[in-house]
Amino acid sequence: MKMNKKRIFDLVLAIIALLIVSWILLICIVLATIDTKSFGLFLQKRIGQYGNPFLILKIKSMHDESKKVTSFGRFLRKSKIDELPQLINILKGEMSFVGPRPDIPGYYDQLKGEAKKILELKPGLTSEASIKYANEDAILSQQENPLLYNDTVLFPDKVKMNLEYYYKRSILVDLQIILKTIFKR
Repeated sequence: MKMNKKRIFDLVLAIIALLIVSWILLICIVLATIDTKSFGLFLQKRIGQYGNPFLILKIKSMHDESKKVTSFGRFLRKSKIDELPQLINILKGEMSFVGPRPDIPGYYDQLKGEAKKILELKPGLTSEASIKYANEDAILSQQENPLLYNDTVLFPDKVKMNLEYYYKRSILVDLQIILKTIFKR
């Protein structure tokens, strides 16, 4: 089985990252378990490469019953620490460091025409679109109809940006996006 450069890059970087942040990950999972009064990992079905569903891993940030974000959950989301378990998704080959953020069914799996090329990419931990819309929750909370705004403004812009990435992708472009992600905070 021949591995491509991007897969090798993802594996090496994910292993290094997990070695560095595994203690933070474990502490946050334990704290999220206490905070939410349920197991601190959250799994959700997302659309992956070629439209295949997979279970994304996140640190739980809200109560199961009330669906309200906890104060610790707000910290996890703001710092993006809740996304760290996705390093395991990368190790499993379900995700990459850079690629379109995986969405729930009903979006990327419904793409048509040229935009469908995006499904050839593995979903990523980061992307130009996720950098641009890092405050997506705040943007949507200001809209009269958040779902309509997402479907008619945000999602089409993300598709455009992800299609641009499809055509220019390389290890160098990935490194630039990763560095932008790290230093934008």
